[in-house]
Amino acid sequence: MSKVILTHEVSGLGSAGDVVDVKNGYARNYLVPQGFAVAWSRGGEKQVAQIRTARETRELKTIEEAHDLKQRLEAQKIRLTVKTGADGRLFGSVRPADVADAVTKQGVATIDKRKVEIPSAIKLVGEHEATLRLREDVIATITLTVVSAK
Repeated sequence: MSKVILTHEVSGLGSAGDVVDVKNGYARNYLVPQGFAVAWSRGGEKQVAQIRTARETRELKTIEEAHDLKQRLEAQKIRLTVKTGADGRLFGSVRPADVADAVTKQGVATIDKRKVEIPSAIKLVGEHEATLRLREDVIATITLTVVSAK
């Protein structure tokens, strides 16, 4: 096991600034190369404080704002226009960045793509669900309407 300091939120592991124990291979082969974490050291405590400060400024200021945004997101259907084949299958799949862009384009809010979680790959047109982690304790479930680009 090795200790790492998360620099970004990692689903199921923690938020930016958290110090977590993970298996050596997971840290060496995924977290550190992708930029999601750095190796923990005694001097890293200053870095943890800076990361937490930055995270707090990016987070929604109050829980009331988060709940208000959650209600606005869940009240609307987010429309995604994608390229498809003749049978309605997508060329590829819908990515979290696509969902974040669609939410921003519809004027609901500006969402970071790292906050979007898609439970299963979206490869067909129709209605699908995705979750947005607005804060650690506020999660919005949105409805995506995937339509074919003509």
